[in-house]
Amino acid sequence: MPPKMRGEELFTNDIFKIELPGSVTVGHFSHCSGLELSFEVFEYAEGGNNEFSHKLPGRLRHPNLVLSRGLTDSDALLMWFAQTKTKAQQGDLTLTVQGANQTRTFAFHDAFPVRWTGPSFDANSAAVFGTETLEIAHSGLVLPA
Repeated sequence: MPPKMRGEELFTNDIFKIELPGSVTVGHFSHCSGLELSFEVFEYAEGGNNEFSHKLPGRLRHPNLVLSRGLTDSDALLMWFAQTKTKAQQGDLTLTVQGANQTRTFAFHDAFPVRWTGPSFDANSAAVFGTETLEIAHSGLVLPA
């Protein structure tokens, strides 16, 4: 389980929230990618039929989630990532998309962080704050029953 977050002071407007079981919030994010499902397609060429091949569904595939946000004063993401080195905390994870008047929740099985990217700073740049990115592997999106 990740460490408890200090009073996370956000420097940007974020709309994606990541939670672990027990309502432990790992972080809020402004960008999210990897919400995708696709089937592998197997082609079967039938003997003697050269006009087409049969296409059959294979395994369900899903990419890693990639979330990014502006830099905050919390090190919870980095600490959760660091715990993967000693023991990957695989567990169900919830991603909540918070809109103006509604929310939508996605759940993922056996999720754990696989990559954390910190900000790059350049004192000569006009940009004041950097971003941090978290990549999360999972065993699949939990589809509604």
